[in-house]
Amino acid sequence: MVTELYCKATSLAFPCFRCPPSPDLARPCPTTGRHFHQQPRLLNQHHISGSQHSPPSEKRENPKMALNLRQKQMDCIIRMLNLNQPPNPGVSITIAGVSTEEVYKILVLDRFCRDLLSPLIHVKDLRKHGITLYFVIDKERQTVPDVPAIYFVQPTPANIARIVADASRGIYESFHLNFSSSLPRPLLEELAAGTLKSDAVGRISKVFDQYLEFVTLENNLFSLAQRDVYVQLNDPSAGDPEIEAVLEKIAGGLFCVLATLGVVPVIRCPSGGPAQMVAAALDSRLRDHLITKNNLFSGSGNLSISFQRPILCLFDRNFELAVALQHDWSYRSLVHDVLDMKLNKVSVQGEKYPLKSYELDDSDPFWASNSWSPFEKIALEIDSQLNKYKQDVEEVNRRTGGQKGAEFDGTDLIGNTKHLMNAVNSLPELTERKKVIDKHTNLATVLLGEIKKRALDSFCSLENEMSIKGNVDKNQLLTQLKERGTKEDKLRLAIIYLLSAETTPQSELESVEAVLRESEVDTCAYQYVKKIKSLNMSMMSSAASASRSNIVDWAGKLYGQSLNAVAAGMKNLLSGERQLALTRTVEALMEGKPNPEVDSYLLYDPRAPRSGTGSQLKGPFKEGIVFMIGGGNYIEYKSLTELAQRSQPTKHIMYGTTEILNGVEFVQQLQILGQKTGLGSSGINPSQ
Repeated sequence: MVTELYCKATSLAFPCFRCPPSPDLARPCPTTGRHFHQQPRLLNQHHISGSQHSPPSEKRENPKMALNLRQKQMDCIIRMLNLNQPPNPGVSITIAGVSTEEVYKILVLDRFCRDLLSPLIHVKDLRKHGITLYFVIDKERQTVPDVPAIYFVQPTPANIARIVADASRGIYESFHLNFSSSLPRPLLEELAAGTLKSDAVGRISKVFDQYLEFVTLENNLFSLAQRDVYVQLNDPSAGDPEIEAVLEKIAGGLFCVLATLGVVPVIRCPSGGPAQMVAAALDSRLRDHLITKNNLFSGSGNLSISFQRPILCLFDRNFELAVALQHDWSYRSLVHDVLDMKLNKVSVQGEKYPLKSYELDDSDPFWASNSWSPFEKIALEIDSQLNKYKQDVEEVNRRTGGQKGAEFDGTDLIGNTKHLMNAVNSLPELTERKKVIDKHTNLATVLLGEIKKRALDSFCSLENEMSIKGNVDKNQLLTQLKERGTKEDKLRLAIIYLLSAETTPQSELESVEAVLRESEVDTCAYQYVKKIKSLNMSMMSSAASASRSNIVDWAGKLYGQSLNAVAAGMKNLLSGERQLALTRTVEALMEGKPNPEVDSYLLYDPRAPRSGTGSQLKGPFKEGIVFMIGGGNYIEYKSLTELAQRSQPTKHIMYGTTEILNGVEFVQQLQILGQKTGLGSSGINPSQ
C-alpha cells in the first residue's frame, strides 16, 4: 500500500514508504485535510497503489525458490520501471490524473544504481518497459516536457540536491523517486524543504525505499559493491567511529538483501572481529524492524522449523586469507583474474581485431555449461561445438540445395519449400551459436597468450603443491619468482608460501625477499602479512586474556583466526575436491551437529526473545547464505556451489561479499595496508 508521508519540518505531504511508525506523522495532509498515518512498506515486490494488494505470503509458496535473489530483485526493478505498479499488459496506468495504456518514461540513475542494473537488464529490455532515454544523474540534461522521470539513486546529500535542482527547473513532468536503501529522515526533510522553497512540490509524484542496495551477479552470487572494505577495517589509523560506520553500512546492505528475499535467517559467526560486529548490528536492525506490525518480513510468517528458515554465515576475509591471492585454473576464475571481468562483462584486445566487449552470464549457454571447467578442456569443447555447428550448417545446405539436371517436379517443390522454411527458421539459432563460439574462441585465445606469457600454469602448479604437501621445493619456488610472471603474480605466490606453514626458517624468508627485490617488486604487502603472522604467533599464548572490548584491537584476533584456518586447511586449498576451510565450516554449521570447529560460533536469532536461553534453531538447514566481509572471489563461490550439489538432499547456498576481488586487486589492498603501516615504498610497481 502507498501512504502519504507528512513532513513535520515543512508541512509537506509526500506519498512514501517509511518505517517505523511515528506519532509525529499522524497529522492531516495540508492538501486534502485527511489524516495519513505512516505505514511500514510491505515486501518491495508488493508496492501497489491503493488498498488492493496481493498478500506477501504468496511469494513464499515455493520454499525451493525462497532464496532466488536475482529473480526477486529483477521483479522489483521491473515494477519500479512501471511506476511501481504491476506490469500487466493491457492494463491502463494512471499518471497525472490521466489513464493511458502505455507511458513513455525517462530513467535517471546514479553510478551505483547503473552498475546495479547492468547485470540484470539490457537496454532493449528497458524499452520494453517504456524507458525511452536513460541518463546519469550528475550529467547535465535538457528539459523533456510532458514525460515522467523515474529516479533510481542512492540516498545521498549530493543526489538529493540534484533532484531538488531538477524539480526546481521542471525538466520533467513528474518525478518518481526510488532510493536504493532507506532514505534517512534528514535527507527527506531536505528534499521536502528544497522542493517547497522552489514551488516544485507538485512535480514530486511519489517516493519509494526499494531496499535494493546490492548487485546480483548470478542466481546465487551477490555483492554489496562496497569498495576497499578490507583496507578500511584493517587501517591502523582508523578509529572506532570510522570502523563502526563501515560495519553499519555492511549491515544495511545485508538488511536490503534479506528484505528483498523476505526471510529472517538464523545468524552464525565466529567470536570476535568484524563478523561478530556485523552480526550484532544486523540482529539489532532486524529486531527493531520486526516489532512493527506490517513489516517487510510479515509475509514469511513466524516460522519455527529450522529448515524453513535459512542460516546466514558471516566471515571476514582474514578467516582464510590465502584463497583471495591464489591463482586458479578454471575458465571462470581465469577470465576474472586475467581479463578483469566486472559486472559479468569483459573487454579484450586481440591481435587481429579491435577491442571487443562481451557479456558472460547464464544467457550464454557455453558459459553456463563450461565456465567451471579446467582451462585445458575449454579448447576441446570449443572445437567440439564448432564441428557440430559446421555439421548443422552442411545439413541445412544439403536439405535446401537442388540437384543438378533434375527435372521439375511439383512434389519436389513442396518438399524443398518445407526444407527451405525450416532452414530459414533455423538461421537465427545458428547465427547465435556462431556468435557464442566466436566469443569464447577469442577469449580462450587471449587467455592462452597470457598463460604462456606469465607462466600461469606454473604458478597454479606450485600453489597446488603447497596445498597438498604444506611446503614446496625452495629452489623451484625461487626459480619461479625469478622467471616469468607479473610482479603481482610473484608477490601473490610469495605471500601464499609465507602462509602455507606455521613456521618458516628465517633464511628462506630472506631468500624470497631478496628475489622479490631483484625483480623490483614492492614488498609492502609481503612485509605486512609477515608482520601480522609474527604478531599472531606472539598473540597465541595470550589469546585467552586478550581484551575484546576495543574495536581497534582486531589485528591479533583476526589474523589469529586467519592463520589457524590456513594452517588447518592449506593442504586442501587447491586439491581436487577444493574443500576450503570456509566450505568445511559452512557444511558443519548447516548440519547443526556438535563439532569442535564450530561449537564456539555465536548464534543470533532476531525472532527469538532477547532474554532467556535464545534460539534453539541450530540445524540442519537446507538453505544458507554465506557472506564474506572484506572481499570474496570465484574460488570460494565454486567450492560452496560444489558443497550444495553433493549434499544429500541437495542444499541451496548463496554466496555474497562486500566486493568481488581477483588476486591482483586484493594484493593491492594488502599493499596499501603495508604502506599505511610504514613497511615499504609508496606504491606498487607496474606489472611486467
